[in-house]
Amino acid sequence: MLKIGVILGSTREGRFGDKPARWFMNLAAQRTDMECELLDLRDYKMPFFNEVASNAWAPTQNPEGRRWQEKIATFDGYVIIAPEYNHAPPAVLKNALDYAYVEWIRKPVAFVGYGSVGAARSIEQLRLIVNELQMAPIRAAVHIQGGDFLAVAGGQKNLDDLTYLPPLVTTMLDELAWWASALKKAREQG
Repeated sequence: MLKIGVILGSTREGRFGDKPARWFMNLAAQRTDMECELLDLRDYKMPFFNEVASNAWAPTQNPEGRRWQEKIATFDGYVIIAPEYNHAPPAVLKNALDYAYVEWIRKPVAFVGYGSVGAARSIEQLRLIVNELQMAPIRAAVHIQGGDFLAVAGGQKNLDDLTYLPPLVTTMLDELAWWASALKKAREQG
């Protein structure tokens, strides 16, 4: 059974991210090939990165940063649930990515984005960031956007009403499972 960490990438008060996180976790729970665990960045009070170097070069001194590293090291792959703030990912999410390095290497990552354009610009930037962390971003992603995002945020719709989204989640998780299995086997072989 693959272990997948689902990172909720916003810590704002009143954030929308709780809705797609719950919705996604319900869909992911139906899988028989993976076990997903939600990682809420609110539960990891990491200060802005202020280490002498990445943990690729020097041990992390901050205890909360080390706790984060220990947790994310336990997963075979990741899903990042991300908003878009001013055409970019939130600073707290970038900070969480920066607080680790060796734990991310050769592991796949998928994205669920939400916002006016489904966080497409945020996710494009995240793809660049995770490439530098030697992760494998998969092609398929889920974007909750435009009128649907506004209707769910305003309470006129539920994410379950958006029947076109579950097949996108299935495709994304199928790809994530394939890559997670292949990369796990390759990591185990050295």
